[in-house]
Amino acid sequence: MNARVNDEPASVSLTEQAYAVLRDRLVMLEIKPGEPINEDRLRTELGVGRTPIREALKRLEQERLVVAFPRRGTFATDVNISDLSHISEVRRTLEPLAAAASAERATAADRTALTELRSRLDTAPSGDNTELLRTDVGVHRAIYGCVHNPFLEDTLISYDNLATRIWCVFLPRLSGMAGHVDEHVPLLTAIIEGDAKKASELASQHVIGFEQAIRALI
Repeated sequence: MNARVNDEPASVSLTEQAYAVLRDRLVMLEIKPGEPINEDRLRTELGVGRTPIREALKRLEQERLVVAFPRRGTFATDVNISDLSHISEVRRTLEPLAAAASAERATAADRTALTELRSRLDTAPSGDNTELLRTDVGVHRAIYGCVHNPFLEDTLISYDNLATRIWCVFLPRLSGMAGHVDEHVPLLTAIIEGDAKKASELASQHVIGFEQAIRALI
């Protein structure tokens, strides 16, 4: 994914844009685990200066997506399958909470956007696991945005990113990815209809299903 950041006067905005591009490359393993981060190449590709890249990398280090070593540089973190149980423990608690909160707090505009997203799921490519996984990530982030709690949203995205990296490791061996994404349709419906209890239950099942699918391949 070669994306050029739009020119904007505010360095904070440039940092946010650089962060978003780098984050998604790391999450989807386009930047491989253990691979060094070439800041000069990134500045050229993204069309930004040194400061936005370095600020973005600092944030990504806090989110466990990169690690910096003195005199060696910055590298994409490894994906450790042993982290699955820890990540899943957090997600089993937070994902149902977020789904219920979204059902209760989503604005009219949120519900319209989720309805459109639900419709697009019907046309999602069923044979391309990578694109299906991108769709999965997009749905999760849309739901998190409806929580209207920036602290919880950031935490949810962070752990979903870590879970997605594990997905990516096993992506060539995964079957039933389309079914996993299709689980979002009733979940989105529950949120749109304001059914917090059902949304919570469906989110819990979704997270548990993810962990079971990965463990079946370990």
